[in-house]
Amino acid sequence: MSENRNVKIRVRNLSKVFGSQPKKALELRDQGLKRPEILDKTGLTLGLSNIDFDVHEGELLVIMGLSGSGKSTLIRCLNRLIEPSEGEIVIDGENIPELDEKSLLECRRRHFSMVFQNFALFPHRTVQQNAEFGLEIRGIDAAERAETARHALKQVGLEGWEDAYPNQLSGGMQQRVGLARALANDASVLLMDEAFSALDPLIRGDMQQELLQLQHRMKKTTVFITHDLDEALTIGDRIVLLKDGEIVQIGTPEEILTKPADDYVRRFIEGVDKSRILTAESAMRRVRATVRDSDGPRTALRKMRDHSLDSIYIVDRDRHLVGLIEADAASQALEQGREKVTDVMTQEFRSVGPGEPLHNLFAMFHDNSFPIAVVDDDKRLLGVVVKGAVLDELAQAAETPQPTETTESVETAPAGEE
Repeated sequence: MSENRNVKIRVRNLSKVFGSQPKKALELRDQGLKRPEILDKTGLTLGLSNIDFDVHEGELLVIMGLSGSGKSTLIRCLNRLIEPSEGEIVIDGENIPELDEKSLLECRRRHFSMVFQNFALFPHRTVQQNAEFGLEIRGIDAAERAETARHALKQVGLEGWEDAYPNQLSGGMQQRVGLARALANDASVLLMDEAFSALDPLIRGDMQQELLQLQHRMKKTTVFITHDLDEALTIGDRIVLLKDGEIVQIGTPEEILTKPADDYVRRFIEGVDKSRILTAESAMRRVRATVRDSDGPRTALRKMRDHSLDSIYIVDRDRHLVGLIEADAASQALEQGREKVTDVMTQEFRSVGPGEPLHNLFAMFHDNSFPIAVVDDDKRLLGVVVKGAVLDELAQAAETPQPTETTESVETAPAGEE
């Protein structure tokens, strides 16, 4: 979870006023006036107001909002392409608004690469030369930058296209070149401003998946700007939702969907297919009981009887999932004198990772009645999902209760699982 990662960027009290007297606008803001009132009184636009958030190491943070919400202003304040009116932007101990011009340039080179909506490729340069451009500006040796660029192009699936020109590429491929150029610079933070907005829907979906795969491999700290809620929910580890230059809510996709901060967020998420966003982790219940792979059928029967189960999962000493045994099979094994549950266990059950979308789980319940095991990357048993819990989770999400209310679910747990 991102909460356990180191903070890469810390933003505090960040504000931006467009106009010649920013202090006047900020004073009115501090008196409780909002952006429209400040504009009416002063002609000044409060682009951002009291923005606070962290970006964690290796996180893909999405900043989203409708047109005019301040999202593009925010991302440009991070690297001071736009000068903030007040506030802190601290990256690895450096407060960016306080840097002089030389230090700022070095900070940008070291920390920030940017991918734009319009690709920003040089038409007269080949794919390879475009990918090398940032390294060329930095004075990197020709052989070194060529090798680095080739590696970056391979990372984004453009191996073999080095000698092509931008006009020979599709929109998605052109955006891959822009992404490769950013990766070649090896900056610690990737800034992506509406990077996929100019692509048609099919290519856009492909690029989102490419970005997720790249993020899984490289763990690059990324700040991604979008106005598209589906895109934000698909790719974001967390989402910062803006309205009129202010943060409305920060949370994971599941938190945004299940615990909207106010009516604005509630309206924002209307119509979203929550089964494609909510995951097995949200519906997971703890396992009431397990047996060890060294246990015998008598132990399995006792635990199933004590916990009102008709089946039980088998784990090793490190809780790696080994199999499952049913009550009937355990009884037969006891009659036959079998010594271990592993002699009669079955592996005819389903297991998923905690990030598996809920809509994928429905079909699994048609195959058998066993609870679906939720396992981590090392196949350790984390919990189980039962059909009733999936339905309950979706029902709660559909209700989108007021933030101040609490709701209790009526849990149905086949096979005795929670």
